Amino acid sequence: MQVITTSIPDVLVFEPKVFGDDRGYFFESFRQDLIERHVGTVSFLQDNESKSGYGVLRGLHFQKPPFTQSKLVRVVYGSVLDVAVDIRLGSPWYGHHVTCVLDAERKNMLWIPKGFAHGFLVLSKEAVFAYKCDNYYMPSHDAGLLWNDPALAIEWQVPREDIRVSGKDAVQPSFGPIEIFPYDDYRQEKLYPRIS
Repeated sequence: MQVITTSIPDVLVFEPKVFGDDRGYFFESFRQDLIERHVGTVSFLQDNESKSGYGVLRGLHFQKPPFTQSKLVRVVYGSVLDVAVDIRLGSPWYGHHVTCVLDAERKNMLWIPKGFAHGFLVLSKEAVFAYKCDNYYMPSHDAGLLWNDPALAIEWQVPREDIRVSGKDAVQPSFGPIEIFPYDDYRQEKLYPRIS
């Protein structure tokens, strides 16, 4: 599996090697040793899956402490534009974002650490989206950012009139200082210690 560093070094793309022939294909969708080598110690507690149609945008979401979540996300069917926004106050990449097209053909995955808001937009007719989380979902600590905030300047790659969001996501707050995510507390080496 190839591991690719993005413009924000803590956000990683995992590109598995897919073995295929006329019978079908095989690939390793998860390896704990690769996560430990490139990220550090992470224990996943919950797997989620969603199905959405073209133009559906889910995000930008995050959970407040102590229920912050890191995610390893991928597409089982179709393709999406996946986005991670650095909300760690004081980070060199604060307010910057990474975009990555995830698709079922390449079977690539995106690692999104704690301290990032996350969202995705469906580019194909339909998409099945799956992700591993290292903490449980807690509705009382659910939070988000406005998907089309000009301050974030995210290019979603789909005409605005085709984008569909939930009522909740349509009224998320604009981007601004989020004091609960200080960079020093959310540095990768602090959150995910490496095994010696």
